[in-house]
Amino acid sequence: MSDIKYGDILEPGDEETRAENERTVREGFWAKLRRTAAHIPFARDAVAAYYCATDRDTPLGARVVLYSALAYFIMPADLIPDIFLFVGFTDDLAVLTTALTMIRRNMRIEHYDRADRALTTLDTD
Repeated sequence: MSDIKYGDILEPGDEETRAENERTVREGFWAKLRRTAAHIPFARDAVAAYYCATDRDTPLGARVVLYSALAYFIMPADLIPDIFLFVGFTDDLAVLTTALTMIRRNMRIEHYDRADRALTTLDTD
């Protein structure tokens, strides 16, 4: 177990898996967020992570980590099912928090500003 690095958990090694995670996130992120935003206290961080991941100025390694964490958030198969309000999102929060900690220096205020605007728009829909 001591041989496992955080990156090995969140960063799949092959290009096909990385591309699949990016596609999954781009296709499913907003639908999942619309369904769950009112129930998760980390919605702002999730949206900011999305904007950081889609920002081409973000280094590839950071984007891969974020896409992997966000793909975990979107996937219906979960360690703790999201149908259990609050408790069901603790694993998603743990994965996202780990990813954000790993790439903290790549998160910019612009990502959070865009997240705030997106969440405001989401509330008015």
